[in-house]
Amino acid sequence: MDDHEVPHHFICPISLQIMKDPVTVATGITYDRESIQRWQLHGQNKTCPVTNQPLTNTSDFTPNHNLRRLIQAWSVSDQVRPPSKQSSLQMKEIAINLIKNLKLQDLQLESLKSLENFASQSDNIRISLKEVGVVRAMVTIVVSCYQNGTIVGLKEALNVLYFVGFSQNESRSILAEHDRIINSLTWVLGFDDTTMKLHAIVLLKDIINQAKSNVLERLKPDFFKTILHILRQRDNNNLGQGIKEALHVLLNTCSWPRNCSTMIQAQAVFELVELELSSPDKGTTELIMAVLFHLCSSADGRAQLLGHAASIALITKRMGKVSQKVDERALMIISLISKFSATDGVLKEMVRVGTVEKLCMVLQVNGRHSHPRDKASEILKRHSNVWKDSPCLDLTLLTRYPR
Repeated sequence: MDDHEVPHHFICPISLQIMKDPVTVATGITYDRESIQRWQLHGQNKTCPVTNQPLTNTSDFTPNHNLRRLIQAWSVSDQVRPPSKQSSLQMKEIAINLIKNLKLQDLQLESLKSLENFASQSDNIRISLKEVGVVRAMVTIVVSCYQNGTIVGLKEALNVLYFVGFSQNESRSILAEHDRIINSLTWVLGFDDTTMKLHAIVLLKDIINQAKSNVLERLKPDFFKTILHILRQRDNNNLGQGIKEALHVLLNTCSWPRNCSTMIQAQAVFELVELELSSPDKGTTELIMAVLFHLCSSADGRAQLLGHAASIALITKRMGKVSQKVDERALMIISLISKFSATDGVLKEMVRVGTVEKLCMVLQVNGRHSHPRDKASEILKRHSNVWKDSPCLDLTLLTRYPR
């Protein structure tokens, strides 16, 4: 045994804490006296929590003096630590008892904290917790807090869900059984607690990623306003990962025209450009460009993009600097603008900020019949009569390799 591991028989099966006054009940199981009394008196439970065999009353409790002396002697040796290593079977038995305790008001918070402690320890323990239904139990707590407007136990339940995560099947079944989970997690995003917000946005991303069309099509404007509010908190270093998760949520929902329109109305394009101006990492830039491409597929999205003074210059600057994914999205955005929103002012701006020069560079560095080269050639040909006097535009490039 590890010197720092609490012996399993020192731990009360109900509270999962070292027993102070161990008593043995008629079924032969030992509990801390206070915990088993609360189990019986407050929960009106007449069964043994471990064996489920009937119990009569507290007079059947037998003090376990030998165990109490062992615990006291062990504690004096200054080796007290939380339980860290349990067998899979033991862990499941303990978790089942803790989930049962969630129904008892006096034991709920204590049980949540114990589940949180276990969930933070190892993958094996997290697997055991999932197998006994801890995900559904925690979702029920979160939804209940949302419906009742209370935060008691909310943070602990979110932490457990964050540690154990959602599988694909769990996400779908949760949406089917708890249609308010999206609203509940969105509600949490409005709190000031950074950790709770981070955990909520991670869980929300996992849920949205597995949601079906009928769910995504019913998302409300307040949902998108809340997600965009996360993006506005880009200066909060503790929310760095949360920014990326929020972008995933936008990307997974913007394939529906109604959602795109709602995002644009909430100034999503402006916020995305502002976020990109903060020079995020490669992965974040890729997500930003992907969402911008979807939003710029509409006239309102392009109008909002062009309404930002730095937008064309920013997209141009990212080409050839970040990744192939960014290059492809940037080209598509510029193509949409040049095809549907190419006013004289916009075309002159593209010359001024170097867009035309970047397009010419794409022609030169990409192989014949490559998609980037074809797209750049298409854009340049479309407005060659306006850009023909640009010093960077060699018109022979547009005819050298016919499509």
